Amino acid sequence: MSQSESPQLPATPAAELAQQLSRGLGQEPLAVPQLAQACRALAADGLVLLKNEQVLPLPPQEPVAVFGRCAWHYFTVGYGSGGDVRAPYKTNLIQGLREQGVPLDPLLTARYETWLAQPQNQPDEGSWGDWPMSLPEMPLAETEITAAASRCRTAVLVIGRAAGEDRDNVLEAGSYYLTQAERQLLEQVSRSFSRLAVIMDCGNLIDLSWLVTETWPVGALLYAWQGGMESGRALADVLTGRVNPSGCLPDTVPLNYSDLPSAADFGHPDYNNYVEDIYVGYRYFESLAPQKVLFPFGFGLSYSQFSLQSAARRQGRQVELDCLVRNAGPYPGRRVIQVYLRAPQGQLGRPSRELAAFAKTGLLAAGGQERLQLTFDLADCAAFDDSGKSGFPYAWVLEAGSYEVLAGWDVRQARTVLRFELDQTELVKQCEAAMVLQPDRRFDRLVRSGAAGEPACEPLPDASVDLAGRILQRLPQPLGPQPAPAGRRPDARSDFSAVQNGTQSLTAFVAGLSPRELEALSRGQGKMDSPDGPAGNAGALACLKPQNVPPLITTDGPAGIRLRHTTAQLPSGTALASSFDPEQIQQLYRLVGQELQQLGADILLAPGMNLHRNPLCGRNFEYFSEDPLLTGLSAAAVVRGLQSQGVSACPKHLAANNQETCRNRNDSRISQRALRELYLRGFERMVRDSRPLVMMTSYNLINGVYSHYNYDLAETILRRDWGYQGLLITDWWMQPAVSPEFPALRNDAYRIRAGVDVVMPGDDNDWSKEKLGHTLLDSLGQPEGITLGELQATARRVLKTVLALKPGKAHPGARPQA
Repeated sequence: MSQSESPQLPATPAAELAQQLSRGLGQEPLAVPQLAQACRALAADGLVLLKNEQVLPLPPQEPVAVFGRCAWHYFTVGYGSGGDVRAPYKTNLIQGLREQGVPLDPLLTARYETWLAQPQNQPDEGSWGDWPMSLPEMPLAETEITAAASRCRTAVLVIGRAAGEDRDNVLEAGSYYLTQAERQLLEQVSRSFSRLAVIMDCGNLIDLSWLVTETWPVGALLYAWQGGMESGRALADVLTGRVNPSGCLPDTVPLNYSDLPSAADFGHPDYNNYVEDIYVGYRYFESLAPQKVLFPFGFGLSYSQFSLQSAARRQGRQVELDCLVRNAGPYPGRRVIQVYLRAPQGQLGRPSRELAAFAKTGLLAAGGQERLQLTFDLADCAAFDDSGKSGFPYAWVLEAGSYEVLAGWDVRQARTVLRFELDQTELVKQCEAAMVLQPDRRFDRLVRSGAAGEPACEPLPDASVDLAGRILQRLPQPLGPQPAPAGRRPDARSDFSAVQNGTQSLTAFVAGLSPRELEALSRGQGKMDSPDGPAGNAGALACLKPQNVPPLITTDGPAGIRLRHTTAQLPSGTALASSFDPEQIQQLYRLVGQELQQLGADILLAPGMNLHRNPLCGRNFEYFSEDPLLTGLSAAAVVRGLQSQGVSACPKHLAANNQETCRNRNDSRISQRALRELYLRGFERMVRDSRPLVMMTSYNLINGVYSHYNYDLAETILRRDWGYQGLLITDWWMQPAVSPEFPALRNDAYRIRAGVDVVMPGDDNDWSKEKLGHTLLDSLGQPEGITLGELQATARRVLKTVLALKPGKAHPGARPQA
């Protein structure tokens, strides 16, 4: 019998399972190989150890029984545009443990791998917006569990939950709650093994109340989030003690979902009243319901014990802390110092504590120590007065009274290190009323009243804005006649290369564009997957080829670069934030910037920055935290890392995109104070610290106005208050509407008047024309119609972005044209 005729031996279940797990992966090597180690390190640093009764790290060379199908079918990141990346590989926990030589119970492991290899037990990945939230567990007889316990002292049990775009998690078993099969497995394994570590492979927070309502003896609990392609290795690093856990919770874990202040006002199809106002996450729980917390914000354990000595002083509005951290335990490790401010209740009412600064040590050897200096500006901790109670309406203020600075390991353990008084209320920055909710839609909001800060409710303050008058007063003026470049005929077509090589000013170039050319710059090239960029891109903008304006290519993010080429799958945004390490995040995204540049794209649609108002939001995995400072500093690190490599970030979604249910129609109704202090503050800090070249609006309405039509959002706040000078684009596709202030303006003209520069992806097909239409020029020259100055201002911002990114005439990612 020839070799070609030799019989094929049946594949083992492990081999069949490995082949199954490799489907859908990229075939090319990573463009930037260093990304693998960077992802592994950050995924490990973002794991949060919530409980440990001397179960972890795993005893060396002892066999371990691993339960839960997600130890194999690991959720490495969430679904949707922010996570669907063609990674070169995805590591699961079993692979990670095997690579580190951890002995796995052979009989139990073979039992799982045989069952998982069967076609009927392969996971159903679903379709867009209909992805699985969890996967059914393998049935196990109690005798099989007790038999495994007779062979192993230690068990590791993995519980997995997916997250995804365009759908929210739900208050059902298999989503926010454990399934009956998971509960039964937890109960049986916990009662059979003397040592049990439970791993939460979850994109979002889910219910953990079973830790107190059940008597299951769980010895260790590790919230692993979703660590990207290196998930399994990073998790194994922490379980074996190769890496000492140092992550901290970016969100408060409540005892019950019903304890959340947003519980009754989330998920409605038409609108949600943000009745909790500024009291989101720990701002609510530490102020008004401390007894309803299972794990506080910032909490995270280590395998070592650390001591902290802190001293603080104030000079004007600057607060400086000197902190000495010592590793008093047996393992090398890192620790996060968190600094909080307690402000007086004053007239406005304040949360009991607000995060003001944080820092993370380097790797401290056992007995080692490090001194850290932390500073923050009291102006960054000011309150926004939307009522005038402080005497400064629509302003940031520091009210008179007693202040405390606290430092520690989390929001609850932080202890006072400085007290000081402000003798009088200080005006930090005067603003103006903006994004006001219509009177017939106002509601009562949660406040704290009296010196003790007791909970109360009050109606949203009255406010009115002459928006039409504000807009007309601030309309940009058209550019006057400009001299032509030397040597060019007056009737010659403008050429952008003259701007690139410095022979013509940008102003002169823009002044020479026709209204039709200006209109073309205000929309993307068309469909996604532009032929001018690498396959699978999200579309192109700045498309004015006759004038040699090179297109800018966008790609989806933030959990990696979404193309049809192999790219690194990064840890989720929540995992990154849990590291409390902006410096390490910046270094990761510096490598991502190199990858983006090498693959021929210009703009990564990342980071995602919306707050974790409610744990059911389907895209929370893309976002960072319930806290705006942690969000803003993490996002700024992403932007700086990317833009250090000559490409652009695109922070999103501005603003209040806090649920996926009916996201294109839902109205987020919020007070001006909550908008400024929470839902915009992270964006503001990111803009100040990193100066992104591009930003993206959200799908939803805010106080009755779509973000992509919201003048006060784009112009009053983003550009005038924050000084943003970059480009503002829509999320992909927008809703049709007529301007209530200027009825002659609809769709694109309404958008341009609002200060939103580019609609993406700018489809030219019939569906798009029916939905939006190329309506920008319809009112040009008409009373209160779109003006030439507005078109030119938009074009100028688009072209300034092109100049900043300096693409060549022939884009490196362009594909041959048919």
